Amino acid sequence: MSFARKALAFIQRDFIEETSYKFSFFLQFFSIFISVLVFYFIAKLFGAAASAFLAPYGGDYFSFVLIGVAFSNYLEVALHSFSSSIRNAQMTGTLEAVLVTQTEIPTIIISSSLYSFLWTSFRVVVYLLIGILLFKVNISQANFTAAGVILLLTITTFSSIGIISASFIMVMKKGDPVANIFSGLSWFLGGVYYPIAVLPAWLRKFSYLIPLTYSLEGMRLALLKGYSLRELSPNIMGLGLFSLIMLPLSVLCFRLAVDKAKRDGSLTHF
Repeated sequence: MSFARKALAFIQRDFIEETSYKFSFFLQFFSIFISVLVFYFIAKLFGAAASAFLAPYGGDYFSFVLIGVAFSNYLEVALHSFSSSIRNAQMTGTLEAVLVTQTEIPTIIISSSLYSFLWTSFRVVVYLLIGILLFKVNISQANFTAAGVILLLTITTFSSIGIISASFIMVMKKGDPVANIFSGLSWFLGGVYYPIAVLPAWLRKFSYLIPLTYSLEGMRLALLKGYSLRELSPNIMGLGLFSLIMLPLSVLCFRLAVDKAKRDGSLTHF
């Protein structure tokens, strides 16, 4: 079976499972609208007080935080979708069945999270459409090519960390220390709710060790200011370096975790 057919089978399985809970499916859209509404009124509260820090992004706090919250969804899904998929496969007994087939480990890793990333992409589009249609967010200058490059590198980088997190689940069976620690640091230092310029100078240095910082800054500059690929080169290079290091490392970690679980005979234990 080709990679495309295997990936499609994973997507179909996850879609059927997700849509079987129809009320939960609906509530996700309702929660998006409420979230956007909350940030709209918070932006009203700040008014011009934050404009000095927001000048590089167009000066509008609502647009700034909308993009931050929307695209940080990719971080959360990357950190948790791999480990959640592995955990569910252990509990249902399907993990061992898949691993004894001729399906390569990278195929299993990628396919198990494809639906989550597709669904997250749809959620991000909903966030942006609500902001644009109801709250007049202006992305008329947007450079969608540059935003697409940033998004691709963002998914690759975040996924690498998520795969490492899944490796811990494979070996430890419970607990997710990588995801919890990295998620907390990213939301604090990555500039989701506020520009990193508000942080003290010594703390701001640590922000540049977080991939989310490069991702959100690049996405905001591409969508709100129309920056070109050349102008976004610091963000692209930063995310590219993270991807270059983390992706092969994460696949190696997962492969080692599977081998250890097989040796210990704990592949289906949970």
